[in-house]
Amino acid sequence: MMCVFFRKIFFVSFIILFSPFAHSELSIEITKGVEAAVPLAVAPFGWQASIPAAPVNLSEIISSDLSRSGLFKTLSESDMLTQPKAGDTVNFRNWRALGQEYLLIGLIDEVMGQYEVKFQLFDVFKGSAILGYRLTVKKNELRKTAHHISDVVYEKLTGKKGVFSSRIAYITTSKVGSKKRKLYKLLVADADGFNPRPVASSWEPLMSPAWSPDGNEIAYVSFENKRSAIYIQRLADGNRRKVASFRGINGAPSFSPDGLKLALTLSKEGSPDIYILNLKDQKLIRMTKSYAIDTEPSWSPDGKTIVYTSNRGGKPQLYTVSSQGGRSSRLTFNGDYNARGQFSSDGRSIAMVHANRGDYRIAVMDLATQTVNVLTAGKNDESPSFSSNGDMVLYAAKKGSQSILSAVSTDGRMQQSFTFDSGDVREPAWSH
Repeated sequence: MMCVFFRKIFFVSFIILFSPFAHSELSIEITKGVEAAVPLAVAPFGWQASIPAAPVNLSEIISSDLSRSGLFKTLSESDMLTQPKAGDTVNFRNWRALGQEYLLIGLIDEVMGQYEVKFQLFDVFKGSAILGYRLTVKKNELRKTAHHISDVVYEKLTGKKGVFSSRIAYITTSKVGSKKRKLYKLLVADADGFNPRPVASSWEPLMSPAWSPDGNEIAYVSFENKRSAIYIQRLADGNRRKVASFRGINGAPSFSPDGLKLALTLSKEGSPDIYILNLKDQKLIRMTKSYAIDTEPSWSPDGKTIVYTSNRGGKPQLYTVSSQGGRSSRLTFNGDYNARGQFSSDGRSIAMVHANRGDYRIAVMDLATQTVNVLTAGKNDESPSFSSNGDMVLYAAKKGSQSILSAVSTDGRMQQSFTFDSGDVREPAWSH
């Protein structure tokens, strides 16, 4: 059992063949939506600039963002009776007739070599504006601006911060050359899967990406020298440093909430245990000590607790330990497998891989009631990662023979999948 668990956590489930998709077409499918989704229309933004058309369709991106949240049902442009660009041209009667509750309009103008983006959000039934902004952005920032507008609208209408401007990290491999040698890549993309950018590549496996709290760095495991080591890489300039290369396993890095420490799994003393590494002075503190496999540490938002996976009870379950050290406590008892725990941003829930009789699904545990809510129906779902607002969980899933990224709301009412025209995706990590 220990050997099977070890392989499950570290290697077999993560090192699976798939192709890079830096230039692949992305298909986002909402597989399950909220029945009471709020009708919202995003009219095509007006364009006033030196080139004939905007290089990025802001209204299309915003509409897609809000639709993917599952909380809003956006109106197709072909169903719009009018497409206003300014507030004084809005005929609210038309939008009421179409059953819309909210309307977003916008205008993009070119000013001094930059773009000025103006937008307004209207309550259709009240016939009044409830939000309005004017932004001046660089010409290469239009897609980023669209996501920012989505975040602003989402927060205004739900009271929660949006996550459309966040990023995801993931690992890919591709067959290269006549010998079909595997090339592993760590990539970062926008939250909707667009703009994938390479962070690292290697002919040996890369795995376990983890974001720093400020989103400026990523920690990951590399086998580029034929043995595991943990690196931290700065995204702005690609500068990286090796922080752990001890004898045996160096795995599962996780940044502390203040970004000053790294929880990780090391087997330098024999069996895998949880350690904390101080990134400033490289001081190492051992948190667990057992003959079992202790792995996959993750910090609570307040930095006081670490949740991790261990098979010390015979089967993989989640345990917690104080980040100051001390005795571990078993957290999960339901199911014959619970692993890869991660706290929500408010510290009230933990996402995990939950299994009964070999079906691996994504679940969320309410820490106050100890209730486990199974969110997905797949047989091989893995690598859950909470969104920063705690509303969604990103994970890796199977669609036929293909591995894809999927996301599910924490109440299970909304599900979506990210499918690329070729290849598989593994180990997603959502930025904070």
